[in-house]
Amino acid sequence: MKSHISRRVVAASLMLGVSPLAFAQDAPETLDTVIVTGVGPQRDTDEMVGNVTAINRGEIIEKLSGTLGDTLAGEAGVSTTFFGQGASRPVLRGLGAERVLVLTNGIGALDASAASPDHQVATDGIDAEKIEILRGPAALAYGGQAIGGVVNVIDGLIVESLPDEPVSFEGFAANNSVNEGTEAGGKARFATGPLVLTLSASARDFGDYDIPGFAESSAARAAEEAEHEEESEEEHEEHEEHEEVRDTMENSFLQSETYSAGISWVGEDAFLGFALRQQMSSYGVSGHEHDEHEEEEHEEEEHDDEDHEEEESHEAESPFIDLEQTRYDIRGGAKLDAGPLTRISGNLSYADYEHVEFEGPGEPGTKFTTEGTEGRLELGHQFGEIEGAAGVQFLDKDFSADGDEAFLTPTSTKTFGAFVFETLQLDDYSVLEGGLRFDSTELDNDVQGERSFDLFSASAGGHRHVASGWWIGGQVSYTERAPNESELFADGPHLATSQYQIGDSSLDKEKGTNIEASLRWENDLFSISGNVFHADFDGFIYLTPGVAIEDGLEVDELDELPVFLFQQQGAKFTGAEIEAEARFPEGLLGASWVTSASLDIVEGELDDGNNVPYLPPLTFHAALDADWGLWSAGWTLTAAADQDDPGAGILPTDGYVTTGLRATIDLAEAGFGKDGTQLFVEGRNLTDEEVRYSTSVLKDAVPAPGRNIRMGIRVSF
Repeated sequence: MKSHISRRVVAASLMLGVSPLAFAQDAPETLDTVIVTGVGPQRDTDEMVGNVTAINRGEIIEKLSGTLGDTLAGEAGVSTTFFGQGASRPVLRGLGAERVLVLTNGIGALDASAASPDHQVATDGIDAEKIEILRGPAALAYGGQAIGGVVNVIDGLIVESLPDEPVSFEGFAANNSVNEGTEAGGKARFATGPLVLTLSASARDFGDYDIPGFAESSAARAAEEAEHEEESEEEHEEHEEHEEVRDTMENSFLQSETYSAGISWVGEDAFLGFALRQQMSSYGVSGHEHDEHEEEEHEEEEHDDEDHEEEESHEAESPFIDLEQTRYDIRGGAKLDAGPLTRISGNLSYADYEHVEFEGPGEPGTKFTTEGTEGRLELGHQFGEIEGAAGVQFLDKDFSADGDEAFLTPTSTKTFGAFVFETLQLDDYSVLEGGLRFDSTELDNDVQGERSFDLFSASAGGHRHVASGWWIGGQVSYTERAPNESELFADGPHLATSQYQIGDSSLDKEKGTNIEASLRWENDLFSISGNVFHADFDGFIYLTPGVAIEDGLEVDELDELPVFLFQQQGAKFTGAEIEAEARFPEGLLGASWVTSASLDIVEGELDDGNNVPYLPPLTFHAALDADWGLWSAGWTLTAAADQDDPGAGILPTDGYVTTGLRATIDLAEAGFGKDGTQLFVEGRNLTDEEVRYSTSVLKDAVPAPGRNIRMGIRVSF
């Protein structure tokens, strides 16, 4: 890896760590944020080698955006595939889509979001009680599709323990200025004897959002200017007039509704529950009006008598997506006292997902459907100081696309996996851990036939508490991932990404070796942590510009779209996440102060010397919060560097600096409601900065929202 990355890591460590180290004290008690995502015994965040984050309900509402990726984008090591307000997935350490597994209560989302960035994730966090983020390979627990990490959205519909009160309610409502949008959600819980009923509902209604300037980036406008400089003056003026889209991101609306219910039986040492969840969403696909405009101009040349009518209806014919998923979950578990067996837990989920891409009102284009069943069974055990778990997992999923943009023909996927994971407590301060997993994956495409893969994953690591509050850990893992449907079998136009995508049915499995080291220190007032990682991939699969054969000739365009091919070669990723926090319980102005900062670094290079496409830049986050009891205030800052190593065929991305402010009145402190009841007002991107995510395929056509004033209320009783 390039030496300047090492220098950046050292400099960042010094910058974030110099103040806390000056006040080293004895080690505090371990944190009590328990992580349920993973395999084996549940552990606290500070007892896991990898960088793990748990976001509670209050933090989710504070960070909430239209999509899951955008909500989590401010976390260390996390970016977003931003596709307007309607769709995004999390990017972890530069890896996204098919390498980051999005779960709902420990089982896959069972949607089509990994197939394309314009496909919405069928869980967005608006009704979540907690979201857990595991950066780095989690394939041992969930298979090769988690080679980059896991995001687990926990909705609390099935409870594992009886609530403290027989009736409780939590809800929120907010209004956003940037899109004149409203959002609201509520969850009620009723307990009688061993039975617990949970009801939940949420909704969003966002209009087109404001942007600080042009929709197209300056780099894209310059490239188009050079491309069209030989056009006639009239053609150039028409093109320029169309591209002067600014101030509002056209066709970026989002409307969504979610309704769910769960019923649980909770015994002394066991639980069993059933949940039903239905999500409906409609959202605009931004950034493609120009293509449609050109199509209309072509039609106008052939139908001169309909010219005026076509122009008037152009704006109403912007593409949008209607999505619906119905999901059923059964989950249960019990403590065991049967020799070495300590517990048993199981999940079974079925989901029916459908989304239709409309070219305009009443004009359905392509219909995507996913129907799948996934199950998981895990047995916990203990042999002396060795504690662990073994289990099995299966997935049976059918994916199909029908219509003009059916770039992928129907494909069924079947997987079966078996795993074992063990931890060994050496003494009061040291733990060793390791495990194995075997998977069999079969993909059967209606046109191109069947591919099957036998996959193996393994990991080993350990950590130790040392004197004066220090903690050190390390792990090495090996993971194999099977190519997904798109990578193997895609062959067709994909208008949402302005690409003609071609898969390769001969692709081999992707193999990754990951090494990670962690160093942490904490006392009563300060904490600092650093995770440094290096991932070496054999047969890394990526999408890149290429050529296809048409009528015996090589062409770089098909159906007037540039050809993009799924290819495979070795790749290396190196990076780090560094985080620090300082707490001053009785600080200036009589407030309790908390200040925090984090730095994300990741670089990726292919074996041929080219850059891995769509990587996030060097990113710095900082926050300062003050709490006076009845009211509190906070300030945030995010600074992203330029991304000057964008990958083949991709324009560089300018960096940005955004700031935000937040103020709350604690209504619970004033005697209304339980803890968490508050009025809040916040400003996001207060300087109206132009933000473009280098991890988004639409970064040069669709910027992130501009300045937003968000006001709302959260109640709990």
